[in-house]
Amino acid sequence: MFKLWSTIIKDYRILTRDKMGLTLMFVMPIILAIVIASVQNSTFELVNENKIPVLLLNKDTGEPARELETALSKVGMFDIKKVHDIQDEADLESRINTKDALVAIVIPANYSEGVLKKAKHVTGEALKNITLQEDSIRTEGPDTVIPVKLYYHPVLQQSFRKSIDGMLQSTLQFIQSKYIVKNVYYAVNEENIPDALERQIVTNQTPVAEIPVSKSNSRQIPNATQHNIPAWTIFAMFFIVISLGSSIVREKLNGSIIRLRTLPTYFGLAIVSKQITYVLVTLLQAAVIFSIGTWLFPHMGLPALNLPADKIALFFVTFICGVCATSFAICVGVFSNTQEQANGFGAVSVVLLAAVGGLLVPSFVMPASFQFIMRLSPLHWCLEAYYGLFLEGGNLQDIWMNIIPLLVITVLLQIIAFYGLRRKSLI
Repeated sequence: MFKLWSTIIKDYRILTRDKMGLTLMFVMPIILAIVIASVQNSTFELVNENKIPVLLLNKDTGEPARELETALSKVGMFDIKKVHDIQDEADLESRINTKDALVAIVIPANYSEGVLKKAKHVTGEALKNITLQEDSIRTEGPDTVIPVKLYYHPVLQQSFRKSIDGMLQSTLQFIQSKYIVKNVYYAVNEENIPDALERQIVTNQTPVAEIPVSKSNSRQIPNATQHNIPAWTIFAMFFIVISLGSSIVREKLNGSIIRLRTLPTYFGLAIVSKQITYVLVTLLQAAVIFSIGTWLFPHMGLPALNLPADKIALFFVTFICGVCATSFAICVGVFSNTQEQANGFGAVSVVLLAAVGGLLVPSFVMPASFQFIMRLSPLHWCLEAYYGLFLEGGNLQDIWMNIIPLLVITVLLQIIAFYGLRRKSLI
C-alpha cells in the first residue's frame, strides 16, 4: 500500500507540472461547454422566441393576397418588413445579399386570381353529385395557383429553411382552405358566409399540447445546458489521453521501467497508480464542469444545469465513464512508441469517437449504416447514460442497459492494455 501511495504522489506531481495537459483537460472543455451552450441556446431562442426578419414584396392587390400578408404578419416566427421601394426581384436579391434580411417572400401578381379559381373548382368537384341549381356552382377548370417565391441567403441552414418553408406552406393552405369554405357555404346556402361564422372557422384551431416524456414524470423541458454539459464533460474525460498517454510513453522511453525493475516493485503498479490518479482527475473534471453549469451559467444569461435527483447514480455513471476514459488512455499509451504517436492518435481518435458516438451530431439523425459503428463508441454509451439521468429523469435502475455495454468496453480495454504490457515485457 505504501508503494502504491508513493507512486500516486509521484504521478500527481508529474501531472501538476504538465501545464498543457491540465489546460486540455480543464480549460478547453469549459470553453467548449460555454461556447456551444451559448450558440445552441441562441438557436433555440431564435426558433422559439425571436422572430426571423423577412422582406415581403406583394405584387397583388387582391383580397387573398392581402389576407396572406396579414396571416404572415401574425405568424410568430416572422418579423415581416414590407418593401414598397422595390418592384424588381433582382433588387430584392441584392437586399438579401447585403443581409438586410436572410429571407424574402414574393407574392406574385396573379396570386389572388389563382386562389379564387382553384377554390371554385374544388367546390364544384366536391358538390357535383349533390342536387343543386345549375347556377349555384360555376365550375371552372383546375387552374394552378402561381407559386409564392421564397428567397433565402445561402448562410441560412437547411433546418431553418425547412421550418420557414413549412410555416409558409401552412399559411398558404390556410388561405386556400378559407376560400374553399366560403365558396362551399355560398353554393349550399346561396348567401355569403356570416362574419361571425367565418371568424369561428378561422380561429377555431385545434391546440397542441407539448408534453415531454420522462421516467420521473417531472415534465421538465430540457434546455441547451442539459444537452451540452454532459456531452462536453465526457469529451473532457476522454481527452486525458493527451496527458496520460504521453506520461506512459515518456516513462517507457526515459528508463523509468528499468529503474523500477531494480527495485522490489513492477511497472504494473505504476499503471494502477496512473489509473487511480486520472480517475480522480475525471471526477474533478465533472465536478468543475457541473458546478459551472449550475452556478455560473445563470449569471451569463444561460439556462442553469439541473442536476438529476439521483445523485448516487450520477456519481456512479461519472466514475464508470472516468474508468473507461482512463482505460482507453492507457491502451493508447501502451501501444504508442513516441509521444507524438500518443498525442496525435489520441486526439484524433477521441474526436472520431465523439463524432460517431453522438456528441457532435445527434445519434437519431445518423444514417442506418452508422448505427452499428455508433454502438462501438464508448462515448455513445457514456452520453446515453448521462442523458438517461439529465434529460429523462431516470435513476440507476433505468440506465443499466447503457452502463452494461460501457462496462464491457472498459473490460475489453483493460484486457487489451494488459496484453500490450505483457507483449512488450513491461510487466
